[in-house]
Amino acid sequence: MPSRSNVLALAATIGLLASAPVSYGQGRGGGRAGGTAARTGPAVESEPGIPVTDPLTIAKCASCHAKDDKGNLSRISWTRTTPEGWQEAIKRMVRLNGLTLQPADARMIVKYLSNNHGLAPEEAKPVMYMTEHRIQDEANPNESVRSTCNTCHALGRPFQWHRTKTEWTLLADMHSALYPQADSAFRRNGFGRGGAGAGGGAPPTGGFGAAPAAAAAPAAPVSLDISLDFLAKSYGLHTPEWAAWKARMRTPRLAGKWLVSAHVPGKGNYTGELTVTAGPTEDEFKTTVKMQPVLGGTAISRTGTGLVYTGYSWRGRSAGATLPAKPAPDDLNREMREAMWISPDQTWAEGRWFWGEYSEFGVDVKLRKASADPQLLTLDHPALKAGSLGQKVRIIGNSLPAQVKASDLEFGSGVTVKSIVSHSTTEIVATVDVAEKAVAGKRDLVLGSAILEGALAIYDKIDYIKVMPETALARLGGDEKDVHPRGYQQWEAIAFSSGADGKPRTADDVEIGPIDVTWSVEEFYAVLGDDDKEFVGSLSNTGLFTPNIDGPNPQRKFGRNNYGDVWVVATAKNEKDKDGKPLNAKSYLIVTVPTYIRWDQPEVSR
Repeated sequence: MPSRSNVLALAATIGLLASAPVSYGQGRGGGRAGGTAARTGPAVESEPGIPVTDPLTIAKCASCHAKDDKGNLSRISWTRTTPEGWQEAIKRMVRLNGLTLQPADARMIVKYLSNNHGLAPEEAKPVMYMTEHRIQDEANPNESVRSTCNTCHALGRPFQWHRTKTEWTLLADMHSALYPQADSAFRRNGFGRGGAGAGGGAPPTGGFGAAPAAAAAPAAPVSLDISLDFLAKSYGLHTPEWAAWKARMRTPRLAGKWLVSAHVPGKGNYTGELTVTAGPTEDEFKTTVKMQPVLGGTAISRTGTGLVYTGYSWRGRSAGATLPAKPAPDDLNREMREAMWISPDQTWAEGRWFWGEYSEFGVDVKLRKASADPQLLTLDHPALKAGSLGQKVRIIGNSLPAQVKASDLEFGSGVTVKSIVSHSTTEIVATVDVAEKAVAGKRDLVLGSAILEGALAIYDKIDYIKVMPETALARLGGDEKDVHPRGYQQWEAIAFSSGADGKPRTADDVEIGPIDVTWSVEEFYAVLGDDDKEFVGSLSNTGLFTPNIDGPNPQRKFGRNNYGDVWVVATAKNEKDKDGKPLNAKSYLIVTVPTYIRWDQPEVSR
């Protein structure tokens, strides 16, 4: 089972601390293998800072963050981050250092710092999953970073920040001062997985990096200094991307009609229109959106507001026009938070709209600015089987030509458009044939100058299915009167063809799309007499898991809570393997306790 980022884990705090002088001592590795020599005294920056010019930010921050003759505020002028990063830093100042702020002032400071001490679009894109509250696999750049950072929180947290080497070092000292577990991780210098590291010697018995005697592979070096060097080099304060963006950043001109294509896990694909109008300031907007399920069903209408930071970072809220008195947890009319990355040319955007107490529900959204030229959005068929004839394909778009011939549509070799059944400015229905020996893979749809990349998958057979996500987390909770909310989980079953090499789960596999399955829960046997599946919760016929109440449960042995781990199993209704048995796949689910503490305040809420 693949490992997953610990995005939902209790995270160690990362950010700014007040600008008191910091001592470099044993917390930085004095006397430890690979550590920096002990030294004392205030930190001295060797790089130029980013001056703070906003009067409100200076008035609220300069009492702790000293101002120099160049207009720099200590600590602040040598860091850059996302709007969420600055919100987190301000919350910490309120919580730990006695800062008092009116909500309006806090929002203005966040806006100023995000615009002037933010990230370039190219820097923010790789870590957008943090802003989108999306669980995602992360790749550790080296063993030191895994040991010193990733043991407590997702790597996306530090990677959302850009700092000088001095600031990264001060951050490590702050962690040592506030979090004993962080200091313990930092003191693992010299040891990697499986044996002695660069610092010499072997790890303590049973400690980090312990491995069976048979493991002879050399261990990767682990050192806090290696991590700090990596962070300073890869996430430094001054970068070509930020310099270029500061020069080209402009006021967002987003008013008008945008085309929406969206995917809602468990509910399918949607298309529609988003209308953006001007708000009270040049970077604030009002929105209305109407989306229709591609395969038919009830339309969704929503209204909301949005704010654009740093010229490209959309943060918004919207809600449906009608919401029942007791809506289902996955009701698409619920209030959603919106996090989107707008392209530098302001012609397209993508992101996630999410809701739920743990942001577990979401809509994957892509936007394109509407134009008078033909635009293609999506198809109602994500895939067609080789050898299929007379298949009707519905093409959804905008400003489509008044006259369309079969020859105007191209799906590549092996796919022949036989006729046009109907057409309008927003929809074309065509009949297509797929050759028996058509090459498997994703096909682009071309209509004149309009191209929809990867619009249609051609496959010869369904070889296997995946349950997505392949590992998941849900949280127990109380009844309607309980303060501790439940955390739900939605699954989808996605079909795949093995591609040209005939081997499953390789790079040339062809994703076919969601298929109809029967959902069930099986025991994940971890202890003798395991019975978790009887108590952790229930799974709907659409793949939505509803966790149980937290407990304690007198029906369980020792009166335990209703936690546990199980398999979520999808069994295909129509597709079979080579032995004639229905295809199936599993996802590993951990059902755990609620998050009992929320570190949040209204001072900087969006």
